[in-house]
Amino acid sequence: MEPAEAPPSELVSAEGRNRKAVLCQRCGSRVLQPGAALFSRRQLFLPSMRKKPALADGGSPDGDLLQEHWLVEDMFTFENVGFTKDVGNVKFLVCADCEIGPIGWHCLDDKHSFYVALERVSHE
Repeated sequence: MEPAEAPPSELVSAEGRNRKAVLCQRCGSRVLQPGAALFSRRQLFLPSMRKKPALADGGSPDGDLLQEHWLVEDMFTFENVGFTKDVGNVKFLVCADCEIGPIGWHCLDDKHSFYVALERVSHE
């Protein structure tokens, strides 16, 4: 069994939290403050990035299987995030300003787990 890759140290503190603010890649809107989320490695499927109305149509979209995420335990921790309509038992997270997404994922079965994909956001 291969050892797990170390999280990117420029982004993750010794405590496992985000060192930098998390921003929307498209409009630069702040999604999370520094220190607000924990680094998590979990394999999740996210549809390809697009505007919110196209996400909620329920089709089988193209997408990516992503591994590295910021885990947020309370939805009120976010500075600026929106949610799509339910897609099965999942809501996708989008930028509340420009509505691009999904930048993350939330399963309705777990009220305390909101995942933001590192590949779908920028850091400052």
